[in-house]
Amino acid sequence: MLVKITSAALHGIDAYPVEVEVDIAAGFPTFVTVGLPDAAVRESKERVRAALKNCGYDLESKRITINLAPADRKKEGSAFDLPIALGFLAFLGVVAAERLRDRLFVGELALDGRLKPVRGVLPVALMARRAGFRGVVVPAANAREAALVRGLEVFALEDLVRVVRLLRDPEAVPPCRFDERDLVEAPAYAVDFEDVKGQLHAKRALEVAAAGAHNVLMVGPPGAGKTMLARRLPTILPDLGYEEMLEVTRVYSAAGLLAGAGTVSARPFRAPHHTVSDAGLVGGGLVPKPGEVSLAHHGLLFLDELPEFRRKVLEDLRQPVEDGRVTVVRSGYAVTFPASFMLVAAMNPCADVRRGLLGKAADCTDGEKARYYSKISGPLLDRIDIQLDVPEVKFGDIVSRASGESSAAIRARVVRARERQTARFAGRGVHANARMGPREVKEFCRLPAEAEKLLETAVVRLGFSARAYDRVLKVARTIADLEGSGDITAPHVSEAVQYRMMDRLR
Repeated sequence: MLVKITSAALHGIDAYPVEVEVDIAAGFPTFVTVGLPDAAVRESKERVRAALKNCGYDLESKRITINLAPADRKKEGSAFDLPIALGFLAFLGVVAAERLRDRLFVGELALDGRLKPVRGVLPVALMARRAGFRGVVVPAANAREAALVRGLEVFALEDLVRVVRLLRDPEAVPPCRFDERDLVEAPAYAVDFEDVKGQLHAKRALEVAAAGAHNVLMVGPPGAGKTMLARRLPTILPDLGYEEMLEVTRVYSAAGLLAGAGTVSARPFRAPHHTVSDAGLVGGGLVPKPGEVSLAHHGLLFLDELPEFRRKVLEDLRQPVEDGRVTVVRSGYAVTFPASFMLVAAMNPCADVRRGLLGKAADCTDGEKARYYSKISGPLLDRIDIQLDVPEVKFGDIVSRASGESSAAIRARVVRARERQTARFAGRGVHANARMGPREVKEFCRLPAEAEKLLETAVVRLGFSARAYDRVLKVARTIADLEGSGDITAPHVSEAVQYRMMDRLR
């Protein structure tokens, strides 16, 4: 007897349908799984046998062949346990085979028949809706992410017995019903910009960065507050839109990092250690998984002690920073992951972290700075729009009891600036000034004569590259947006040029 059940597998962060064919026949007892299964898929035979037995369904020793089609694509994970078990139950006559046709099934089986969560349920549900399936059957722990997909019946069940009940009497088991407020939680932050003492120049620069989604590099001695400032940057960013939330949640679902949450409602903040590998940062592996740049999609990637990262790892950042995506190529296929993030980096002035703390006479020399900065390539620095000096905090600021400006107040200005950009770029696929292409820069970053002369002087004296020139224009456009100005003026350009610290030190 041959039974066919539809399941799904992941390719990057997207899902594709997999037809699970269960053939049971008389002959020498065997259990063979074909269709390029990995070890977890091959081991499903032991989990499925035990789960069926412990739920009261005995399967006689037969010749069993499981085929996962398409057979030329690698399959991994434990999500095929449930459809394989349902194929056996259809053979036993416990469920009708025709009831298996209009739904898609994924889930791992515990030995007692419980359904355990699997990764990638949100991509699977999105694919099921596109493919025209009536509904999906998933483990109860994956209910909230599957319910995000509108227009699809989601049955999130606890065990195999309840799945059998659904297939025998569909009216007895209703689909999940969630209020949207139960799926999307408002982001909550334990930190605030009002905690930051002094550093008005740095806070202003981060406000500009947040308003235009610009990349930032902070250079300063230990204890100046670089990490403190970076960790507060998400508190002044606009909330994720619904489509952005779906994109981010899809990445985390495919990576298996949702941990039962319905959505990733706050903008991601990823801070990998400087020992991270190439694959850990940009994605990869034998079966490619999202890296830190993709986990930071629509959020922030914070690289502390930037020169301590291996140079090759940093060079791998150049393409995703520029394109907003990263493509991982393996033999025979390629996977593209989204990677539209704000890069925020911090570093000391030189290798000796004690220098600069002992007074100006013992500050890092120009030669020491040059050697330390040389660990970061010029092309990568050019892609960092805002480069600023973060000096030591003055004693008066440390002991001051006055609170700084709150994140809520800064965020209100950032949101207004982003709204201006959304209106300006409507229908162009651009959502922030930092993402402008050459056409948008030419159209929206026109300079009056005075501002153009100022920028020309800066380019000649500081040796800006063509890319750095464009970055200055984009930052100036953002500064104008924060002020509510339709035109870029000389003061806007002047402030933007000041944020090119590393160019001034070359």
